[in-house]
Amino acid sequence: MLENVRLAFQGIWSHKMRSFLTMLGIIIGIAAIISIVSTIQGTNNALRDQLVGSGNNTVKVNLSSGGSDYSIYDEASIPYGIPTVSSATVRKILALDNVENVTCYNSRFVSEGVYYQNQPLTEFYIYGIDDRYFDTVGYKLKSGRNFHKEDSADFRKVVILDQTAANNLFQEENPLGKTVEINSQPFTVIGIVYSSVAYDPDIQNIEDYYTYEDGSNGLFFIPKASWPIIFTYDEPENVIVKATSTEDMTKAGQRTANILNATITAQEPTVTYAAQDLLGIVKQQQELASASNMQLIWIAGISLLVGGIGVMNIMLVSVTERTSEIGLKKAIGARKGVILAQFLTEAAVLTSLGGLLGVGAGIAMSQLIHRFSGIPVAINVPAAVIAVLFSMVIGIVFGLLPSVQASNLDPIEALRRE
Repeated sequence: MLENVRLAFQGIWSHKMRSFLTMLGIIIGIAAIISIVSTIQGTNNALRDQLVGSGNNTVKVNLSSGGSDYSIYDEASIPYGIPTVSSATVRKILALDNVENVTCYNSRFVSEGVYYQNQPLTEFYIYGIDDRYFDTVGYKLKSGRNFHKEDSADFRKVVILDQTAANNLFQEENPLGKTVEINSQPFTVIGIVYSSVAYDPDIQNIEDYYTYEDGSNGLFFIPKASWPIIFTYDEPENVIVKATSTEDMTKAGQRTANILNATITAQEPTVTYAAQDLLGIVKQQQELASASNMQLIWIAGISLLVGGIGVMNIMLVSVTERTSEIGLKKAIGARKGVILAQFLTEAAVLTSLGGLLGVGAGIAMSQLIHRFSGIPVAINVPAAVIAVLFSMVIGIVFGLLPSVQASNLDPIEALRRE
């Protein structure tokens, strides 16, 4: 076998230009497939990161009506029969095998109502949170302190801001210890938080905006127990669960929604809990992208077919050129299997080299596509290995006919042609 490989490389080297032109169809086909697969993989990864985030694995389980999130604006908009989430319900959710953490919170988008001295802030979010919220969603304390149990027990008027709210309301001033008015109620700033999740979603349309937008002018966090101080009444809460892995997000969200819906007392509720199925959205978009790209792969496969025909053609020419060599080998005792193996090895080596060059060209094409168009790419190592093996198979399949023809030559007739 090693001798056959050596002879194959010797033959390829002695006819460098002819061998390269023979491999060209294989190179183009493999390069096209590698670049397409890399683009598909990169696009799928980007879709997953844009929708799911980078490692946070959190799922929102929100109040929903008619397939859309239900928002509470005032006392009249509080839905009937939906209680606040009890500690027993929280324990049931935490007991799920695919849930790592859970938090319950109130939220309200407010167009106005916050002041620091004479400085107003408009269009912001206020969250009434429990002691698990920051850990669950991935917020870290930048300065100041976190909420204590006494803050909730004593209904203290304390607030934590995100960096955006702090910058917009206080500019260069240190906000810690300062008093802000929220709906005419004085709250003391005790801390500044920031998101530790490195996640920058790609917002391309209005649906993406409503999915990701979380208040351009900042976020205010108060203890959940202090929520009625501002809004004078209790409200049903939304829930965020942190799944143990990205793959468990959908299951964790659905099971949490089922537990929460079981607590609703209304006979025919118009508002229920529903989990965001971000993984489902990812899969749908990936399937659409993959379906269209598969057509491109089939088109690229045509060049592999053309390349295989080129290999067959050049191997038939090689058999004709080396008729006397074949006749001499058979005359001194070479069997059919030896001749067959020699030519098959030569065809396989020829196409394998084409496959390796094609993989290199495909990786280079992928990087060029990313550089000039911005399309994300991800090199798929298994696809590259399969491409090289497939190119070898092409050599064996299309080199079989010439190899059989060479092995069946009559040694006397072959020597007479000389």
